Amino acid sequence: MTELANLTIAEACDRLAKGEFTAVELTRAHVARMESLRGLNAFITETPDRALDEAKASDARRAKGEAGSLEGIPLGIKDLFCTEGVPTTAASHILDGFRPPYESTVTANLKKAGAIGLGKLNLDEFAMGSANITSYYGPVENPWKRRSDPATKLVPGGSSGGSAAAVAARMVMGATGTDTGGSIRQPASFCGIVGIKPTYGRCSRWGIIAFASSLDQAGPMARTVKDCALMLGAMAGHDPKDSTSAPMPVQDFAKALSGDIRGLKVGIPKEYRPAGLAEEVAAIWDKGVEWLKAAGAQPVEISLPYTKYALPTYYIVAPAECSSNLARYDGVRFGLRVEGKTLDEMYKKTRAAGFGTEVRRRILIGTYVLSAGYYDAYYAKAQKVRRLIADDFNRAFETVDVILTPTAPTPAFAIGEKSDDPVTMWLNDVFTIPTSLAGLPGLSLPAGLSSDGLPLGLQLIGRPFDEETVFRVAGVMEDAAGFTARPEGI
Repeated sequence: MTELANLTIAEACDRLAKGEFTAVELTRAHVARMESLRGLNAFITETPDRALDEAKASDARRAKGEAGSLEGIPLGIKDLFCTEGVPTTAASHILDGFRPPYESTVTANLKKAGAIGLGKLNLDEFAMGSANITSYYGPVENPWKRRSDPATKLVPGGSSGGSAAAVAARMVMGATGTDTGGSIRQPASFCGIVGIKPTYGRCSRWGIIAFASSLDQAGPMARTVKDCALMLGAMAGHDPKDSTSAPMPVQDFAKALSGDIRGLKVGIPKEYRPAGLAEEVAAIWDKGVEWLKAAGAQPVEISLPYTKYALPTYYIVAPAECSSNLARYDGVRFGLRVEGKTLDEMYKKTRAAGFGTEVRRRILIGTYVLSAGYYDAYYAKAQKVRRLIADDFNRAFETVDVILTPTAPTPAFAIGEKSDDPVTMWLNDVFTIPTSLAGLPGLSLPAGLSSDGLPLGLQLIGRPFDEETVFRVAGVMEDAAGFTARPEGI
């Protein structure tokens, strides 16, 4: 049973097709892992009985010759995706008791492909955070440990920290994540797995609890590039229920892993070596450039001059949109309600009790920058700078096919290490936010270990809706890196 939990999605699909084991056996192996590793706090809601029922139905479909592309594969679902009849919390007290009467498009697509849901994964509250420490249900622990200090608990990154930790710990074969400013890629880097934020509009946002509507994008997290390609192929597609969903065909992303990148030009942005970049991160980035050169690609230095404005731009745009989106949580229609003598008092008490510190901070920032007298000075100006950041990338892609950068400036840090300084915490997303502001696809893959034995990730950024080239280059880098390390005892 332990061996089954160590398979990749691609390996499991192949062996299920050959009849070497059943979906029920595969699911039981992962349920056992989930139960034995509850200390990581990766799940908010476990659904083992429901998963085993789905596995039985999956085996029945396979016996009839009706297997989908992910038939029988156990996955975890970030608790930001609405799941019909299953509690959906966004890791917030304010959504206590909420059971959606409908299914998000992405999870419905995965079900259609035959995937099995093991439960809902922990996250930063309303996806607001870079360490998965703002959840009402407690922080998630990274399964990786420092060699020099194995007793210290490390963050898995955020906001999709539960997804990253569950995949790295072999509790699930893959997981859904959402990425607003790096929330798939940064935790993938911290936990030594692969994660891709697709182009904005590639996956439907319908049924995903909104943080910042012009930035939020669903994507897959798994242990290999091919597994992410398989998952994205099942998740993506145009959805008429989502006005931001792009009417683009869904390619066979796994077929893009040809192993041949000869002649491709890879951009290396000179602005991506800021103060605070760990030396070993810079060294692994240089090594990544050498891997691509050895494979026949041509590194080209590029300039993305507006990169330095990405963080302040993001922390105006995202809180402004969050302020608007979270206005709906008022205690009237669903979730938590704290009674008051008047309607206004009920609103105030409910929102004060229901939202955590980080969410309240961002709502206040967003409300301020949208207020009369400040809108033009802050929000309107941030939108103009966002356009300039996107133009930087457009110019770069006139001469290069893909861009290579670090994913995060440091390896995973200790729980509580940066929690008293929100600005320092926000700096974790310095390399991922520009990609989100421009709506581009970005993939993080593990490239090596730090001197203390922690994963270090590299990020590949592609043209809009050119995930195929990103996967193609990522597959070559994955082979060159030969990353087989795993958390101690996992």
